[in-house]
Amino acid sequence: MTPQLNVIGIVVTDMAASLAFYRRLGLKFPEGAQSEGHNEAALSGGMRVTLDTEAVIKSFHADWQQPTSTGRIGLAFQCADPAEVDAVYNELVEAGYHGELKPWDAFWGQRYASIQDPDGNGVDLYAPLPG
Repeated sequence: MTPQLNVIGIVVTDMAASLAFYRRLGLKFPEGAQSEGHNEAALSGGMRVTLDTEAVIKSFHADWQQPTSTGRIGLAFQCADPAEVDAVYNELVEAGYHGELKPWDAFWGQRYASIQDPDGNGVDLYAPLPG
């Protein structure tokens, strides 16, 4: 069998804060998830996004240490249209999340923006530009 990517795992400092952020982006996590150390949200095609607390990671990787710089992974959420990119970005910034790049019309034909989740991971928002 050829290995198949089916999980995107994110290590989180504060489960409740991360759940609130990713729920705003439409991911569905179970009720009461904030009291768990591991949570999963199903995506289309059998993919899953998992959130694990630092304590869970340390339970099987005792030498794990929190990175001291921003992450090297990024997630991108497709929006319905350019106006939704602006609206979602503004909603997240107004909710207190750090806006990394304000919405702009990228040269590759998309409305694009970047925001950071509670742990500093880059989360991009995009939609095709008309025409």
